[in-house]
Amino acid sequence: MFRLHMTSIPLICTAAALAAGLFILYKNHHENPTSSETLEPNSETQQSPVARQIAEQVPLAKKILADWRKDNPGIGERKLHIVYWTPADKEPAERYQERLQTILEDIQQFYFKQMTRLGFKNHGLKLDYDDAGKLKIHFVRSQHTYDKYGHNSGYQIRQECLPTLEAAGIDGNKETIGIFCNLSEWNEKHRIIRHTSPYYALGTNTEGTAWQVDSPILELKHLTEKGQYLRDGAYGKMSLGKYNTLFIGGIAHELGHALSLPHNCARADEAEAFGVALMGSGNRTYREELRGEGKGTFLTLAHGLRLASHPIFSGHTARMHEDVTHSLSELNFENHGKSFTVSGNITGSISPYAVLAYMDPKGGGDYNATTTSAIPDADGNFSLHCAALHPGSTADLNLVFLFANGKATSYYYPPSGHLSYSYSVAKDGTVDLSTIQTKLALEPVIAEILQKSPDPLAGLLKDCSESIKQIAQRLVASKNQARPLPKPSLIDPASTSIILTDCAYETAQVGYGIPVFDRTPEDTLVLSSGGKIFGSGVFAHANSKIRYQLNGKWKQLDGFCGIADNSKGSVGFQIKGDGKTLFTSATLKGSMKAPIKVDLTGVQNLELITTDGGDGIFQDWSQWLDLKLTR
Repeated sequence: MFRLHMTSIPLICTAAALAAGLFILYKNHHENPTSSETLEPNSETQQSPVARQIAEQVPLAKKILADWRKDNPGIGERKLHIVYWTPADKEPAERYQERLQTILEDIQQFYFKQMTRLGFKNHGLKLDYDDAGKLKIHFVRSQHTYDKYGHNSGYQIRQECLPTLEAAGIDGNKETIGIFCNLSEWNEKHRIIRHTSPYYALGTNTEGTAWQVDSPILELKHLTEKGQYLRDGAYGKMSLGKYNTLFIGGIAHELGHALSLPHNCARADEAEAFGVALMGSGNRTYREELRGEGKGTFLTLAHGLRLASHPIFSGHTARMHEDVTHSLSELNFENHGKSFTVSGNITGSISPYAVLAYMDPKGGGDYNATTTSAIPDADGNFSLHCAALHPGSTADLNLVFLFANGKATSYYYPPSGHLSYSYSVAKDGTVDLSTIQTKLALEPVIAEILQKSPDPLAGLLKDCSESIKQIAQRLVASKNQARPLPKPSLIDPASTSIILTDCAYETAQVGYGIPVFDRTPEDTLVLSSGGKIFGSGVFAHANSKIRYQLNGKWKQLDGFCGIADNSKGSVGFQIKGDGKTLFTSATLKGSMKAPIKVDLTGVQNLELITTDGGDGIFQDWSQWLDLKLTR
């Protein structure tokens, strides 16, 4: 059993995401939930574990929300605003107004039904109509031609749309917008369709953007079609119905991101009851039940809880822009063999009403993250039962706290309230929480370092292991990067080994920021990769090159290279000696790491090099870990 006490943490929201070039969106409906609403599960799922969880948690969450809203009244109308964008040399796809209205209204109905199923009546996506009941679609024609745009043109297209929105009285930087890009090519004769459109989204409770693609064959009525086969440039051969499942489902999925929903998949009990989670692979199964091809797509309880406070869904706008200061204390992890519980106490300047846990196996992105949830009691105490685990995996537990004004702690961007803990699960399902134990033991020291305490080690548990003490000591020393270090070529010959970061480097270049030694540049401080915490290392954002002068005095270099946990980047690692390549890794991504063992016999100059993996440097948080020179 491990415990941690944490002090107040400011909750920061979206500026980092926008600065990184990721753009945001939201959506939904309105109306205040009341404490009189009751969950009405259908007979099929009434006895299922997920139905019991919904029945227990939703009334408690709704009461917290209702009580807070009573003290903070504020009804406002937030809507999803739609833009149709086309390049200069391409006419809009025919009947786009009619087609997109029926599609978006179907997605609106999907969200409404899912929220109702979860017990949140009168919560759904709100669209913007004119007085005649026609969906408002703002038309934008670019000054540039089709060939000037591609998948990475989202920012450019968004900038072109903002003046049209502004002319209509809509601030695209403060509202939720969905941009349909007319960047598809349909060859009716050969029944081939391709697109080069941006297709992504990210959002918060107050603003966002989602990019979608339109095509002449994107139409709600086609969802029931089992034949009329076509070939999509990315997905291959499929029925017309399946094509519309993919791309209408894709709209619903990207709008989810625009509403701040991260990826997650269904737990086994959820899948058995409802089908495929929208924010997992739910875009591939949307309305497939209409063709008798499966159970279709659903919204998980975790994401229903998150949307319950979204101003577009709830219609409650009081203090929606206000950042939250929260305090987490007595965080406790308890291992139960093949499951574990996380408990603690959460309080905030805005009432916290739910705690979410995303259990995300490392590698393969976050689509396979399962979720569980808990509702704090009147004193802020909560307990999460984490049982939907992946045997034979190393995983991250990401904790997210939801607040009544719609704010939430960050899932993606440390250190903005982001809490992530690595654990592993053996092939037989047995849980190992030793990495969490190490992190919890170190966090009091980290807090003292960040507060510039004169004695940061004072908070270290006296009975912790020697390895934890050594990591803590290095973290404290790492804050003084100006401390004098010897060149590896000048180390006393009697020393047969030395940690590389205890040596001075000759030159250093990095792709972003500065090189950092024995810690990360973020407030998390601890170096971790592949679910393991390391005591020493070089944090050097790709592309980077760090050179050490050895003068032939060392025979071997051992250690690891890896991507920082929680990074979405990809990096290639290379080691050169006197210009000759001695080591090259595969492209590492998804918190991967690789072992290093390099012969340095006769090497005068050692170079540690990272490259961007061929896809740009975004989140390429590369790390050289526990590197040791021996002779």
